[in-house]
Amino acid sequence: MHSWVGKCRYRFSYGVGIVRISSNLRACSSVPNLVDARSIKTGFDVNTFRSNSEIKNLVGKGQLSDARQRFDEMPQKNTCSTNLLVSGYIKSGNLPYARELFDGMCDRTAVSWTILIGGYSKFNQPIEAFKLYADMCRWGTVPDYVTFATLLSGCDERVTVNVIGQVHGHIIKLGHNSTLMVCNSLVDSYCKSRALDLAFQLLKEMPTKDSVTFNAMITGYSQDGSNEQAIKLFMEMLKLGLRPSEFTFAAVLCASMGLDDIALGQQVHGLVVKTNFIWNVFVGNALLDFYSKHDCVDDARKLFHEMPELDCVSYNMIITCYAWNGKQKESLYLFRKLQFTKFDRRNFPFATMLSLAANKLDFELGRQIHSQALVTSADSEILVGNALVDMYAKCNRFEEANVVFGHLAHRSSVPWTAMISAYVQKGLHEEALKLFNKMRRANVCGDQATFASTLRASATLASLSLGRQLHSSIIGSGCMLNVFCGSALLDMYAKCGSIKDAIQTFQEMPNRNIVSWNALISAYAQNGEGEATLRSFGEMVQSGLEPDSVSFLTVLTACSHRGLVQEGLWYFNIMTESYKLAPKREHYASIVDVLCRSGRFSEAEKIMGQMPFEPDEIMWSSILNSCRIHKNQELAKRAADQLFSLDVLRDAAAYVNMSNIYAQAGQWEDVGKVKKAMRERGVKKVPAYSWVEIKHKLHVFTANDNTHPQQEEIRRKIDELGKRMEMEGYKPDTSCALHNVDEKIKVESLKYHSERLAIAFSLISTPKGSPILVMKNLRACTDCHAAIKVISKIVKRDITVRDSSRFHHFRDGFCSCEDYW
Repeated sequence: MHSWVGKCRYRFSYGVGIVRISSNLRACSSVPNLVDARSIKTGFDVNTFRSNSEIKNLVGKGQLSDARQRFDEMPQKNTCSTNLLVSGYIKSGNLPYARELFDGMCDRTAVSWTILIGGYSKFNQPIEAFKLYADMCRWGTVPDYVTFATLLSGCDERVTVNVIGQVHGHIIKLGHNSTLMVCNSLVDSYCKSRALDLAFQLLKEMPTKDSVTFNAMITGYSQDGSNEQAIKLFMEMLKLGLRPSEFTFAAVLCASMGLDDIALGQQVHGLVVKTNFIWNVFVGNALLDFYSKHDCVDDARKLFHEMPELDCVSYNMIITCYAWNGKQKESLYLFRKLQFTKFDRRNFPFATMLSLAANKLDFELGRQIHSQALVTSADSEILVGNALVDMYAKCNRFEEANVVFGHLAHRSSVPWTAMISAYVQKGLHEEALKLFNKMRRANVCGDQATFASTLRASATLASLSLGRQLHSSIIGSGCMLNVFCGSALLDMYAKCGSIKDAIQTFQEMPNRNIVSWNALISAYAQNGEGEATLRSFGEMVQSGLEPDSVSFLTVLTACSHRGLVQEGLWYFNIMTESYKLAPKREHYASIVDVLCRSGRFSEAEKIMGQMPFEPDEIMWSSILNSCRIHKNQELAKRAADQLFSLDVLRDAAAYVNMSNIYAQAGQWEDVGKVKKAMRERGVKKVPAYSWVEIKHKLHVFTANDNTHPQQEEIRRKIDELGKRMEMEGYKPDTSCALHNVDEKIKVESLKYHSERLAIAFSLISTPKGSPILVMKNLRACTDCHAAIKVISKIVKRDITVRDSSRFHHFRDGFCSCEDYW
């Protein structure tokens, strides 16, 4: 009997902890006495075994409710019974039920603990997994090598190095430090917790290593940005004769991307072909990702068409590559082709296609993509939801954008920023700032893009106080180290007329690139400091940076504001001859403006004749405005005819300028004709208004405004200033009152221009001696310019006026523009 029973052996399946009786024992079930003897000796129960087999089969089929019913009906359960059901709950994703069942167990083996630890690791709950491991140790159960490998497999950056070190100590104490699977898991865990030195030290001390060991370390280096070490370790791996896997190639290609080394990536591609991994779709996708992120569109296209196997990821990558590189037709073609595949539609690149529609401002395309995302429920994914908000907002569909935004399950800074940026791009700056405040109340922290857009809004509104608050927030968020945030902050101070703060911001920037230098050059140019603009341009070149088209455009603008004709022509020439930059429309418009402002109309027309494109509205408007200054009525009429013949005009500026030219010449009949033409074409003049910020509130004024609550005090102040101005020798320039009315009425109307109302209000609302900053949406008239010079002398205050053209800094009766504007 003993020899026969000896054939009956137990076989343990350690992954799920089920005791399986060999086929010989099942065959013996027909001999009751022998089975009973074995049952008595081992405590084994045939009915329990049969029930466990049934539960195992039901769990395998996914019939958990039936498995639970069978479990509850069992008269006698053992540890294997509970382990089976716990494992089933974990496989179905029902961790709470698994934990509840586990907590009710009286007899827990190492297998029981390992199963539940594996569940927490699988479902991305490493902290809970490590807590459970600590409970296991307190319970007195000794973990084995499978426990350690399972526990460490779920590690991520949330698990500290100290915790992993304690587990490492347990591994050594229990003698599992020579087990390859456990050591590989330890290397991987140290890498994920960014303890690369400890990981590498362990790798060196390991008695045996395989490709998994090297894969973990190479991946750790590449994810940490230690790309040179990753490549060096990869070369060592090859020297040891270890065969790379698909994970090796993915990590090495990631390191190649970090090194921006296209040649290295191509060599890896060659090795992929040589080792026959080109058949592996995972490796093929890693190569596609490498080529697309290096803008190697042709290489990516060739690889895509040569890949023997494609999956949804392959399509996503090539479609995204095309979209990033402006090949919209190719993106759309492949996206349509993707729809005829059998891949899971939920994984289609909806976010990429929505971004493409947003950049094209193609609302119809965006709406079609949205419909497809709805059908597949992909719109509930974070990336797709954010892209939907961005697409609707950029297409000026704020109602739809707000609906999508309101239904987002998770609102990170991305959708908030998308909405804020869209408001700013559409000129809705106050709405952008309101949304930013709402974002802060929702305790969502902004990123660099959020601050850049919000700073742009505060700059446009000239809200210096808000700009300073944003400056504090940027410092608190740590975004000051970001060069784009610093550049946006510099630009904000410059556009709020605080050139001193702009310069200080530039000097405090830890890193500077072409964007930050352009922001500084532009700051000087906007504030009329031509010499400082040219000096900064030279300093940028000396620092080793090469100027781009934006740099030259800013310098030409400064030359225009200061009347630096020869300098402007010199910079325009070196742009093409020395730096090989082709002038764009805006560069031609700037050099034409430089010449026209100085009265050199024939040279301006000559340059316009040499342009590779026809003069546009901006150029003809520049000529028309200069003709008004130099009273060149003949050329003004030609420029106006060109403007009036355009199909679309941005605004009524051309009609207004021509009307003003006629009015200044006293040709009121021609003024009437121009105004009639405006009415017939349906063009309306933009009303002039000015605004100031007092105690964090914006106060807006129009000409002859009677709506302000303090209008009586404001008018008294203007009358008081008028008397003192007259004593200083000021005489109103009634040619700026472009109406055919009595002289007294003209003088009276000039007194109440919007910028003067704003200055008067500032004088009665702010402490003596404090600076005044006024913004105006249109160009200031020459009479107001002369008046403000006198006011600055009388009140002994610095007054800054930013009109649509530039900044005017008034002090002691003088203006920074030196009357050239």
